[in-house]
Parts: sequence; C-alpha cells; structure tokens
Amino acid sequence: MVIPVNPPPLDRTSPPQSTDAGPCPASALPAGVRARVRRVVYEDQRAVAELVPRLTARQAAGADPLPVEPAELAPRLLHSLRREIRALPDGTRLLLLLAAADQYPVATHAFLRAVTAGRLDTRPLEAAEVAGVAHASAGGVFFRDAWTRVAAYETGTPADRREAHLLLARVLGGKDESTRRSWHRGAAALGPSARLAAELRTAADRARAEGRPALARALAERAADLCSDPVEEARLLARAAADAWCSGEPDRARRLAARTDNSALNGVLALRAGDAAEAFDALLTAAVRQERSADAVELLALATEAAVYTGDLRRCREAHVLAQWLDLPPSGILAALACAVEGRYADARVLLKGTAGRCAPGGEPGPLIHCGIAALMLGDHTRTVTATLRAAASARARGIPGTEAQAMEFRAYADFWTGRPRAAEAAAEEALRQAHAAGQDNGACHLQAALAMFAAVTGDEEACRERAAAARAHALAHGLGLPAALAQWALAFLDLASGRFPAAAARLRALAGFGPGHGHRAIRHLATPHYVEAAVRTGDTRVARAAHADYHRWATAVRSTDDLALSARCRALLAPGSEAVQHYRAALELHARGTRDFERARTELLFGSALRRLRQRTEARDRLCSALEAFESFGAPHCAAQARTELRALGTALTPATSAPDPAAVLTAQQLMVARMAAEGATNREIADRLNLSPRTIDHHLRGVFSRLGIRSRIELVRLLGQSP
Repeated sequence: MVIPVNPPPLDRTSPPQSTDAGPCPASALPAGVRARVRRVVYEDQRAVAELVPRLTARQAAGADPLPVEPAELAPRLLHSLRREIRALPDGTRLLLLLAAADQYPVATHAFLRAVTAGRLDTRPLEAAEVAGVAHASAGGVFFRDAWTRVAAYETGTPADRREAHLLLARVLGGKDESTRRSWHRGAAALGPSARLAAELRTAADRARAEGRPALARALAERAADLCSDPVEEARLLARAAADAWCSGEPDRARRLAARTDNSALNGVLALRAGDAAEAFDALLTAAVRQERSADAVELLALATEAAVYTGDLRRCREAHVLAQWLDLPPSGILAALACAVEGRYADARVLLKGTAGRCAPGGEPGPLIHCGIAALMLGDHTRTVTATLRAAASARARGIPGTEAQAMEFRAYADFWTGRPRAAEAAAEEALRQAHAAGQDNGACHLQAALAMFAAVTGDEEACRERAAAARAHALAHGLGLPAALAQWALAFLDLASGRFPAAAARLRALAGFGPGHGHRAIRHLATPHYVEAAVRTGDTRVARAAHADYHRWATAVRSTDDLALSARCRALLAPGSEAVQHYRAALELHARGTRDFERARTELLFGSALRRLRQRTEARDRLCSALEAFESFGAPHCAAQARTELRALGTALTPATSAPDPAAVLTAQQLMVARMAAEGATNREIADRLNLSPRTIDHHLRGVFSRLGIRSRIELVRLLGQSP
C-alpha cells in the first residue's frame, strides 16, 4: 500500500472543523505539526496548501488533533479529482473503483483475481491511461497519486462500492487471506452486525499479533462502527486508538481516544505527547486496575519511562513500592532508580546489569529500549548501540515508527560519547523527523535537547541556543525533567568550551534541582565532571568536591571505566600543583580502556594545560597536539581553539591549513545536506520543504555553512563541493 496513513472507511461523516484561525503558512507551523500535516495529506503540496489555512489556532499549535477524513483535509482538491474521474466512461470508473477498493484504505492485492472472477473487460482502463489518471500493468492498477485513488473510491455509489468489496472478499479465500477477506466483508456491511463485528475484532487481533498495527487499526475501527454494544464499542475504539498510535497515526489515535475513557490509553498518549506527570499517574492507576496480569507489568514499564522522563525521584519510589505491593516484577531500571535515590549504588548496578544483559536479537522493542537505557547508565556504550539498533529493527519490522524513533534517541548518545558525533547527529536528525511525523512530541523534545548538546560540541552556538530553547520550552510545559536538564547541560558545555566559566558553573549548579521539568539525577551525574572543571576555574571548589565525592561513589559502584577515568580527572582538577599529574595519568590509563574518546581528548587538553603551568613543556606539547588532532577530527572547533591557545602559550608554531576544507569533515550532517541541495540550485524554500524545516532555519544553516567553509557565496559553495570527494 502506497498510502502512509490509512483513513477509515468513507461511509461515515465527521463533524466539520472550526476555522477560527486566519491563514497560516505551512512554514510558520511548529515542526511537529508541519510534519504531521505533510503525512496526513500523503505529502501532497496541493493538499498542504489547502489544509493549512483551514486549521484552527489549537490545531496549528498542536494542541488539538488534525483532521483525518479526506473530505476535511482537502475538499476542493478532492472535488476537482472527482470531476475528472466522472468524465471517464462508466466501465473505466467501475474498474478504477475496484482497484481503489483493493488498495484503500487497506491493501489486499486481489484486483487481478477479482477481474478474472467477475469476468470483467480491462480494455476500458485505456481511457484512464489516456487521461493520465492511472495505468495498468501486470501487477495491477497504479494510480497517479494517493488523492486520485481516494477520489476513484469516493466517486463510486454506495451500492457500487459494496459490490466491489463483496467481489474482492469472494476471491480472498486463501489460508493466509482471512484477515483481508474480513476487512472487505466489513466494508460491505449495510449496518450494525454483531457477527461481523466479532469477525473483524478477531481479524484485528490476528493482524496485531502479526505486527501489522495499521491493518489492526482499520479492522478494529470498522468493528466499532458495526458494534451495537456500547461497552464493546468503547473497548474496540480503545484498541483502534492504540493501534493507530503504534502505526504512526497520532491524530487519528487522539480522535479515537477522545471517544472512549481508558486510563491506560490516555497514559500512553500523555507519555508520548502530553504531561509526563499525568502520564505517570494514569499508567500507575491502570496498572493497579490490571493487578497481577501481564498488562500490569507492561503498564508499570511505561510508568517507569514516565518517571525517567520527569526526573521526579518521589515517583520512582512510588512506582517501586506499588510493584512490591502488587507482587509484580518491577522494571530493572525502576528498581535501580529507587536504589540510586537511596544511595545504594551497588544494588543499582546489579539491577542495571540484569536489564542490560537482556538484549538478544529478535526481542520486543520496549524491553530492548530499556536494555539500552540501562547500558547507557552503566557507561556500556557498545551494548547501548547494540540494544537500540535491535530495538529499532524490531519496531520497524512490527510497523511501529514511533518506537523506532524512541530507540534512536538513546543510540545517539552512545555514538556521540564514543567519538562519532556525525553519526550521532545524523541518527538524532532522522529520529527527530520520525518523532515529529509520529506525533512523539516528548521524544522530539528529548532529541532537540540532544541535538543542542551536539551543536555545543561542534561549536554551532546559534543552533545550540535555538534547540535548547525549544527543548526547554516544551519540557517545562510538559513536566519533562530529562530533556530540560539535557538542554541546560548543552548550554553549560557551550559556555565551558567558550571559556565562559562562571556562566557554565552557574548552569551546572542548577542541574542539582529535582522535580518535573527542572533537573534530572542522571544528567547531573553525567555533567558532574564538567561542573568540577567549571567550578575549579571559578575557585568554587567546596561544592565541586562534594559533587565529585558522590560521582566517585557511583563510578566505583557501577565499575564503569569511563566514569572512573572522569572521576580521576576531577580529582586531578581538585589537586594542588604537581599532585594533579598522577591523577591525570591514571585518568588517561583508564580512558585507554574506555570508549568515550571525546572526554579522553578533553582530559588530554586539561593535562597538557597543567603540564604547561608546571613547565613540563615537551610532554605538554605532545598532550595538547593529541587533543587538538582529536578535536579537529570530532569537528569541535571551540575545544580545538582552546588547545591551540595552550600550544601558542608554549611557543609552538601552528601552521594554518592551506588546502580547502573538506565539507564532510567540517560541516554537521544537516549542514552538509543543506549545502549539497543549495549547490544543486535549490532555493531556501525548496530545501525547507524537502527537509520539513522552516526557511529561516535553512538560512541559518547556510550562514553556518559559509562561516565554517570560509566562503561568501553559493558560487564558491558549488566550486568547493565539486572539488570534494
């Protein structure tokens, strides 16, 4: 099926949408809304131009779901296409209707068999080819675009549509075709039918078990339409909403959820796009109602995610106590967080190790994501990459794009800290696009914060501040302590790398605050080495020593080589004079066995600076040159500038590069993409449309491209990219 989003059967009419907002250009919409608009209209620019001005103010802001029915999305476009199809001969229209019913809204691949069974003459399809509406081939009928297919279906009379579905159902008699046969039988129904509703419910359950949530949604929603029992109808609507969410149809999911009252479903929707604290409460309530079932375990795992996102330590304890009260096996992450809150770091390590070890291929994506998170908390970045890649593959195979984006949230960290910032940025950018399209607003917020951190390291100050501001605004409005803290850390690192030490220390001290939307213990731990560095630079070592003591306890308990290396670096920073040297050497020995190459380079920078002050010039030069080389390979200009400053203080002559810079080495992943499109002649607006960004953002990226490459015009850009491999 070509259609990326599956509309429901078209024998229902939704209430008209209010248009209390004036026209709003698509580029002015928030990125998430813009991505969903494009997806819900099948990426058709004609429909985008028609829909956007008709959105209400709340829809344009993302507060209310977008329309989902074709008649609401682009009525003028649909009217024009219907008129075009009505001009075709009767025989042509009937064949197009049969082909459309075979593809929309569920792909059943039965058209050719239906033509044979109905003894239909396919020669009238030549008129459709002449008109450019569709063309026939050995594989069936291919429509000009998705909207033409919708129009071909809607142009048919109810009776003709019913006959088409019955014919398609009749030829779908194979052993593995019962689900699609049930769909057509349900689509042909004239009114409520308990028997057909039960058949469709069974078919939806089967499709769900087979990892086809889009098909399960269509079947469950049609079953609800045919159901006369209000209780069963509400249950079917809740299932359809959950399936719609899993298959990347957030607006349909929210509309279906609004027709039922289900705490588990509301909790999931709130976790992904609403208030994390409300999500936690709803999921915990649902877990209590399910008591000791498998569903309760899954709901508790989701509540764990909500607790992780909020950073509210009280909620972690509350969920852990509830799991014990219900005699449920708590998530390893939840239990580990509860232990960490109480300072029992060794116990936390055991629980995290157990969770991180469950990353065998072929598993469910949810547990694999938890495995990746646990490995990340342990500093095991290799396992984090393995687990999250497997989670993403599992989600992709099951048709769950939102979960795939969630898995990539955590993979990006591992790529970043192990010295692959370009791969991390590319993964985060792709995950951000998926999260926006799937309505995963909270995941998108987390990714914005991560990208702010990457921008801080690559020296893109404007992008760092812009992404951090966007992440913090959403995080504070939705109780998300994790991305709020990560964005704060990104700004602090930007200050630290730029030599603004008092500002960096002030921001990093603020990470100690806990509570929804404020601080986060995990980020505070990760940022402690940077805080110690900033505090030492400003002379405020008292608080820094206390922060390091707690960090060292954690590093010792979890036995992370990288964390122990950073703890040794902190000790070196806090040590007087020559005493620091032995701690720096210990840190570098540990770094050699770890994976955080970027932090190893920062340790070499700090060590080289300390050696310069101790007048150990030869080793200082070696350390600083090594750090400079690493920073240049990572694309971290601010840190590289610090290394150059130290080398100049040693009297080392630095030879400027005479050759043109390699764009792939100098530019970020998104800057490189924008640069290549601009070099091909695309305008800012065309690039914005292709990348689902605003023209203002494209302009900012191009200014960054020109600055990093040392050029002033697109002509120079074309020449430079033409020379690069």
